[in-house]
Formats: sequence, structure tokens, C-alpha cells
Amino acid sequence: MMGDSGNVRQLMYFAVLLMVVCLLQKKGEAIWLSLPASGTKCVSEELHNNVVVLADYVVISDDHVHPTPTISARVTSPYGNTLHHKENITHSQFAFTTTEAGNYLACFWADNPGGGSLSVNIDWKTGIAAKDWESVARKEKIEGVELELRKLEGAVEAIHENLIYLKNRESEMRAVSETTNARVAWFSIMSLGVCIVASVLQILYLKQYFQKKKLI
Repeated sequence: MMGDSGNVRQLMYFAVLLMVVCLLQKKGEAIWLSLPASGTKCVSEELHNNVVVLADYVVISDDHVHPTPTISARVTSPYGNTLHHKENITHSQFAFTTTEAGNYLACFWADNPGGGSLSVNIDWKTGIAAKDWESVARKEKIEGVELELRKLEGAVEAIHENLIYLKNRESEMRAVSETTNARVAWFSIMSLGVCIVASVLQILYLKQYFQKKKLI
């Protein structure tokens, strides 16, 4: 009985830990974009370095026009490098591993401006959610609890990397804030000094003026 009770507690602990990790880790996101008749619609996500990104997107005509109108798509890195560019398509996908930290931008626009209204469904996955666990299981010949433990390990590593990234960003923002505060303080001191000098000069000028007019 004690052995069975211990196993139940371990399974409950594992289930709770898995639920917590699943809530904390970055999941895939299904995004809907309504494209304007003319112009571009974009979606962005801030990512740190060495993150796997996988996305599938498909065009849906809101007016149920056949064949489905085509669109163009472009994905750029924070420094403006083009990671994906397609034209005259109704569906496609892109996959890459980030090499720069910052906002990654995916933009879509209709190839036929002024046509019917369009929507784009984007299945955007990053980090642990973008990993092909079926391939991992076949390659390493693991399954069941062992596979779930591997997923759990990957999720913990992803969370740890996110925490380090957030810590570094917080440190950078604190340094920028301290530099800005120092500059504001020096600017305030300089402004006060200019005001004092201007006041003294004004007093001296008025004194000379009144003396010249023999008012004092």
C-alpha cells in the first residue's frame, strides 16, 4: 500500500509540474489578420537569440471568391534582414532560427489591391512548441513517459533561457535609465546656472540703466 501511495504521489507531482511548465512555456499561436484592400498588415514578436520559429499561413477569401486571391509575404529580422519572401501565393510556411534579439516582423499584402476582403490565418510557433518531437522520438527511440520527460526538460531549458534574456534586458534598461537620469540631472543644473547668470546680467543692466537715468 505504501509503495502504491508513493507512486501515486510521484505521478501527481509529475502531472502538476508538467501543467505548470505547459502554462509557462511559449505555445504556438493561431493569428488571424484581415488584410485591407490596399496596404500592408503586419504581426511581430519579440524573440531572443537562438530561438526556433516555425509558421504556416493560408489565405481565406471573406467573399468566397474562387479561385482564392493571392498575397505576398515578407518576414524580416530586427535589423531588416529578409528571412522569408513569397509572392502570388495562397499558402506557404517559413522556418528559421533567430540570430538576433529583438522584434521579428511578418508582413502580408494583397497582390490585387482593391479586390475583395481577405483574411490570413497564421499558425505561429516558437521555441519548444516548434520542435518536431515525433522526429526526436523516432531518432532516439523513446516514447511514453521518457518522451514527456524530454519535453519537460526542453520546456525548462526554454524557460531558463527566457529568464536569462529578461534579466539581461532588465539590466540594459536599467543602465539606459541611469544614463538618462544622469543627463537630465546635468541638464537641470546647466539650466539653473543659465537662469542665474541671466538674472545677474539683467540686474546689472537695470542698475546701470537707472544710474544713467539718475533714478538711483
